[in-house]
Amino acid sequence: MEQVGNTPLRLISSLSSLTGNNIYLKCENLNLSGSVKDRAAKQMLLDALSTGKLKKGVKVVEGTAGNTGIGLAKVGKELGIDVVVVMPNDQAEEKMRLVKEAGGELMLVPAVPFSNENHFFHTAARLAKEKPEEYWHANQFHNLSNMEAHYNNTAPEIFKQLNEKVDIFVSSAGTAGTISGCSKYFKEKLKDKIITALVDPQGSGLSNYINKNELVASEGKSITEGIGIMRLVPNFVEGRKYIDEAFTIPDSHLVVVAHWLKENEGICLGSSAALNVCGALKKSLEFKGQGKNIVTVWCDGGERSASKLYNPAFLAERSLTPNTLPSIQDIIKVYQESNHQS
Repeated sequence: MEQVGNTPLRLISSLSSLTGNNIYLKCENLNLSGSVKDRAAKQMLLDALSTGKLKKGVKVVEGTAGNTGIGLAKVGKELGIDVVVVMPNDQAEEKMRLVKEAGGELMLVPAVPFSNENHFFHTAARLAKEKPEEYWHANQFHNLSNMEAHYNNTAPEIFKQLNEKVDIFVSSAGTAGTISGCSKYFKEKLKDKIITALVDPQGSGLSNYINKNELVASEGKSITEGIGIMRLVPNFVEGRKYIDEAFTIPDSHLVVVAHWLKENEGICLGSSAALNVCGALKKSLEFKGQGKNIVTVWCDGGERSASKLYNPAFLAERSLTPNTLPSIQDIIKVYQESNHQS
């Protein structure tokens, strides 16, 4: 578990030069199982063991789009704990394979709305409720150990790495553990000297909730996994007051930015991280040429998105082909215009 945390920052040289600011990636892809979710997995298990909520011989069960399950399986193995991962069957096949390779037991369920009792979250919760002597529900959406992992570790690491000069922090949200924990820490340390921004995918309601106090989904459906949500969960509610602003980014932008960075800098991002970089780019253009330190999160690597984000056939099915996508210059122009209007 020593491989969880203390990840480096990487400067995105090309976009930093284009905008006159320093855009950094917190390289969470270098954690034990390869994603930011390893931090929450470690904190949730250690906290549950120390409080007696998780007892020896009891399996951990969690509903997840993939990364938290992979992290729980990896950390669980080091602690001698078996993990059952309940995942919707429409997620990237790479994540399903990684759950098994990490030693987890994979349970696939239909991809259904949250209101359906067979949703992956409800399925995991039901297992733990019906058989408490066999299963403990990690419950990443409600378990505040998730947010605490980032308040106690991720944000302090960034703060130290940049010599306490963090001007803007940008992150997407699923459980909201990352953005809530980091934003709380930064606001306590820097007050109004830092801007904290949530970047939302198509189809999520968090941006509208922050801007209008209405949980209304934005238009469209995103190819991203594990981020964007249409309900208010404790990790988000707890951190909402520390988040300054929010905006929605379309899939067309994250696809272009992901492929552009892969070609120009050899940075291969997962879809959530690509969305994060779009958000960081938008904010950087708002303060163009001011030498700001802007940090976002490299949630996981592109190897987990190969069958979707880097698959021409998959993208073509969703009309995300080169002849329909904007150029990086077009995206920059859109961000500049939207920043000017706001």
